[in-house]
Amino acid sequence: MRLVYKGKSIELKECSSFYSRLKGFMFKKNISYSLLFDRCSSVHTFFMKENIDVIMCDSDNVIVYYYNNLGKNKIIWPKKGVKKVFETPYNYFNIAVGERMIIE
Repeated sequence: MRLVYKGKSIELKECSSFYSRLKGFMFKKNISYSLLFDRCSSVHTFFMKENIDVIMCDSDNVIVYYYNNLGKNKIIWPKKGVKKVFETPYNYFNIAVGERMIIE
């Protein structure tokens, strides 16, 4: 799968098991892909080696919240209306709230 925004794309991996959802990008260096957390409205950055961008979307992949260059040991508590969360390398996309992410 690929995550696409305004013509720019990146490899997308879905975190569907309990373990993959818990682990996410923990202990990863040189992040070169993005993660999808479906049916999710909160994230943490404990044990992360690099900063990330967190893109929170509704069920139609419209961006509701965006956290740029989020550092380690942070928590984003559940947000109303959020159904999916994408984690990407920081500053990969130039995100605007209200736009739509595309999954190919």
